[in-house]
Amino acid sequence: MTSHDERSPVNLPPFDTLTDPTPLSRYMGIETVEVSPAHAVATMPVAPNTQPYGRLAGGATILLCEGIASRAAASHAKTLGKIALGLEVNTTHHSGATHGHVTAVADAIHLGRSVATYTVTVTGEDDRLISTARVTCMLVDAQRTRPGRVDAPKDSAGSREAEPLT
Repeated sequence: MTSHDERSPVNLPPFDTLTDPTPLSRYMGIETVEVSPAHAVATMPVAPNTQPYGRLAGGATILLCEGIASRAAASHAKTLGKIALGLEVNTTHHSGATHGHVTAVADAIHLGRSVATYTVTVTGEDDRLISTARVTCMLVDAQRTRPGRVDAPKDSAGSREAEPLT
């Protein structure tokens, strides 16, 4: 195993924020059904995303909510030449789920130039309300230094030049 010097560049493969599953969403079994700037839908299996009592874990539900709202925000940000970064998640759990899948539906309540906010409703297979969330993402210029990239070239003023994300 090779060690990673934190000063060496991190080589990240191209990633499509609208269609590619992240390693965590793949592990959780989250599937994106549809994405647009104003509306997005995803599903997730209850098992194995449970707490010790066999009920859907609240953290798994929050991950589902933030993930699908962030994809919708990324879709909106792309129209502005920006990227979306999570800013706030507020979730209320109304009931539990013990089997099957849950579905998260994100609907935009604000699509601005610097912030996008969504309400997310999570329901079980029986259409029972499981959780509701509000997710806010900030929209920033797509010209950013990649995470971990501390050795980017400096310009004449000593600032690091940004490397575009793809």
